[in-house]
Amino acid sequence: MSQTDNIMRPEPHRILKITHETQAEFTFRVEFSRPSRFGQFCMLSIPKVGEAPISISGTGEDWVEFTIRKVGRLTEGVFELREGSTIFLRGPYGKPWPVEETFAGAEQSLVVISGGTGLAPVRTTLNWFYAHPEQIRTLYLIAGFKDAGGALYNEERERWAQAEHFRTVYTLDDTEAPGFEKGMVTAHIGKIPFASFGENYHVAIVGPPPMMHFSALECLKHGVPEEKIWVSYERKMQCAVGKCGHCKINETYVCLEGPVFHYPKAKTLFD
Repeated sequence: MSQTDNIMRPEPHRILKITHETQAEFTFRVEFSRPSRFGQFCMLSIPKVGEAPISISGTGEDWVEFTIRKVGRLTEGVFELREGSTIFLRGPYGKPWPVEETFAGAEQSLVVISGGTGLAPVRTTLNWFYAHPEQIRTLYLIAGFKDAGGALYNEERERWAQAEHFRTVYTLDDTEAPGFEKGMVTAHIGKIPFASFGENYHVAIVGPPPMMHFSALECLKHGVPEEKIWVSYERKMQCAVGKCGHCKINETYVCLEGPVFHYPKAKTLFD
């Protein structure tokens, strides 16, 4: 982005592919050439409808993907678009997951805990480690969903479950289905062998704020130091550039300092 660019001006991009993940969540592949990092987001907009921050859930050489849940006026408008339609984007923005700098390493283990559509912001991280097994000792994934009909990325989750360096738990809140455990993600955190990791591990948590709060507390209960925990906290972001103050908590602008936060900082931000 040059100094003459207007950072608040969205640009048109073509929708290349739409995947129906569930009845309420679609993944949109959009033509896009700017580089992005793990866990960053873009501002998606439709003229005269609105704008919202959406995490990047997939990347390619000339495209990005966004997994979007139909929850409001803008997302209803997005769901009316078709392959070949135009959507407006600006970004990417935000502090990414420290994948290559901190999480990666032949002796490192990584624990990923996600709730619902919280799997989207860590999908690029999971797929990177799937493609680079030499960069991780073991990756533990606990992914929770309300029910089987709301489970995302079925084919990818199957590949992750079969990977030699992945250990997966897919769980449903209070129902049963083949291939899934039962219970909230917090009920399965005790299955992770944290004591066997030594100092060589980190934990990434993403989902609704209450889920992240209680998952972090459960990790602490099992001996995980605060400095080993990271969360993605996308609270009330609106402008993405620290101008509107909508996401400000005390002196912290979530859009500028996040969405990825180290837990020692994040614990002071939860509502």
